[in-house]
Amino acid sequence: MLGPPSIRRKPVKLPSLKRSTRRLIALLSLLPVTVLLLGSTYAYLMGHIEGRPRTLLQGLQWASETLTTTGYGADNHWSRPTVAIFVIVAQFLGLFFVLLFIPVFVLPYFEERFEVRLPKALPPMQGRVLFYRYGPAIESLLEEFHRDGRPFVIFEEDAALARKLRDRGFEVVHSQLADDPAALAGVADALAVVSNASDYANAACTFAARDQGYAGALYVLAAEPLYRAPMLRIGATDVFTPAHVLGAALASRASGRISPPAEGMQLIGNAVGMAELRVRADSPLAGRRLGELRMRERYGVSVIGQWRAGRFSAAAGPQTVIEAGAIVVAVGAHAQLERLERLALPLRRDGAIVLAGYGSVGAKVVELLRDAGERTVVIDQRAGAGVDIVGNVLERATLERAGVREASAVILALADDSESVFATAAVREYAAEVPLVVRVLRAPNTTRLYASGADFAISLGQVTGQILAYHLLDQQVLSVETAVKFIRVGPGRLVGAHPWHVEALDRTGAKVVAVERGSEVAVEFDAAFRVDAGDALIVCGSIDSLERYQREFQVQVRHPA
Repeated sequence: MLGPPSIRRKPVKLPSLKRSTRRLIALLSLLPVTVLLLGSTYAYLMGHIEGRPRTLLQGLQWASETLTTTGYGADNHWSRPTVAIFVIVAQFLGLFFVLLFIPVFVLPYFEERFEVRLPKALPPMQGRVLFYRYGPAIESLLEEFHRDGRPFVIFEEDAALARKLRDRGFEVVHSQLADDPAALAGVADALAVVSNASDYANAACTFAARDQGYAGALYVLAAEPLYRAPMLRIGATDVFTPAHVLGAALASRASGRISPPAEGMQLIGNAVGMAELRVRADSPLAGRRLGELRMRERYGVSVIGQWRAGRFSAAAGPQTVIEAGAIVVAVGAHAQLERLERLALPLRRDGAIVLAGYGSVGAKVVELLRDAGERTVVIDQRAGAGVDIVGNVLERATLERAGVREASAVILALADDSESVFATAAVREYAAEVPLVVRVLRAPNTTRLYASGADFAISLGQVTGQILAYHLLDQQVLSVETAVKFIRVGPGRLVGAHPWHVEALDRTGAKVVAVERGSEVAVEFDAAFRVDAGDALIVCGSIDSLERYQREFQVQVRHPA
């Protein structure tokens, strides 16, 4: 007969001890061994060298007093050098134990026992966005969520980082998704899911969320575009590659071929141009108000606004101050713009674009620039395919070899923000007037780069935040897009008025730069000029100022016949 089948029992898995607990147990095990060793050695030395025998118990008592530094009784005189040296070593050993025991073993143990434990499971997720793994790409967006009081949860696998996020006031769940996919239980009720880990971990998150019944929007931030199709196949709603979007943003700031200076310039043909002028500190424009300068009356040009620290500010009437170091955007007839350029300094647009830092982002920037027909010079500290100059961008000799002073723009796509700060200062000191565009790894460092002389500093968090804000918050932020636009509108409430001398027009920040009357286009207006009901006006400004103009004068965009 066959006996009953043997039952194979699964081994019992003991709970793993924390590091501080293991260290404390190791020390507590070592302590009695040390006391026994010192006590027995002391008793031996006192009996055989000093000639004053001690029992083992007396030796252990002496060792305990020495290691704990509680002092000594009558047993504190030794005449033999060997015994004295042994006692001195034991005393220092005791001091070492005290200094080591409390801060290294005892305090961490009690800190872990009494600290608030990180939750291992998701809270109720109704109305909340789940972010899987924290990183620079979502840093700016999470700050905006936190500031606006929008509910979200971060699923973070790194315990130390999870505690830091919790201390900043973020709601955090700490677990290992690969070991416990059920940690995402409850995700089905989430408003949205954003996966911001490695590409393989993103795939695991996508699988786990869909397995838990989540049917909503799931956005993946991937490192490689080739993973887009597989991610979509396993359940991602959309897949973005922020590093490549960042590269496109950097390239568009440096090249007018990638990002035209203004949308809609074809409406005015060759009659009107647009110029970007850096206002030097010694320029007669610096620090003065537009009302004092009377740019339209004296030069026939309109100042649309100015770039300062990467932000475009539309000119808002005669009280607008032209700041030293700002990049002023002006529109007018080409001959009139040339007169204005003599007072400021036009930004060079005919030299090569110099890029420093040929990593993944830098390579994408160069690819976009070359596809657009731009000449590029690439600097990197390591030789390789695509690198034109091997050197350090902090060194003047490298900048000279790259022709930075003759460049139309310089892009710093370095892998460290501290290095970028120094490189920005070095390039600005060497070539004060060249447009300087800098990649930022962490958004909080943006201010440091602007203080060092960057014209535009664009972070990974900034471009990712714009992408996700569009999908999660129904917002469209335009800070890395063209800031100036031309539109063609009817005269509206400007009929009978001069196209420049209207107080309400100044309040909008938009400017009338041309008037179509029949087959003619007027770009300069004498004092007697008045807008007719049949005219079409070409208006220029920022997106916001053009919206204010349309509301103020009750007009709609007209498309040419």
